[in-house]
Amino acid sequence: MKWILISILSFICLQAFAQDSNNPFNIQINIKPANGRFHINANYSVPVAPCNAYAFLTDYEASKNIAGVVDLKILSRSANKVRVSRVLEEDILFFHIELKTVVEYTEVPYRLLNFEQVSGDAKYYKGSWRVMPDKDKTIVKYDAVVELDSVVPMVVIEYFMKNNLYERLESMAQKATQYKPTAMLTCK
Repeated sequence: MKWILISILSFICLQAFAQDSNNPFNIQINIKPANGRFHINANYSVPVAPCNAYAFLTDYEASKNIAGVVDLKILSRSANKVRVSRVLEEDILFFHIELKTVVEYTEVPYRLLNFEQVSGDAKYYKGSWRVMPDKDKTIVKYDAVVELDSVVPMVVIEYFMKNNLYERLESMAQKATQYKPTAMLTCK
């Protein structure tokens, strides 16, 4: 009986370790559909300083290297506002979805990046990125509300959105750990 209990506990511990090693950036995603919109709360942690994580987020042209981003152009930059045109592509089952959008970002240096779609294919897209120090790492938190104009059922979109978002956040976390800012940062 002791051996069975030890075996079960060992298996549970191995499973917990395997899950941690499969998710080194502690990516967490919560997507809730409500009234035709998706409320997304997600975060990941990276072993970099908060100002480096923020610099990575605000290097808009670097997001061309994130899966799904086909084209990206900075349209304007003034004070703490940046307008970015993006083209995103996704394949959801038999549907090929292309989203063209112009997003305005409002930067609050080294802490917060608010964004809102000003024009584009989504009916609604608004949210924020937050950068929060946590001991020897930085937590990057993404909150957004999205309403798509699509014939694809919401339950199907939700499933693929969750899987694709995980891949994107993982890619972002990996790139953030390797990111070297082009300018010297003066973090406050």
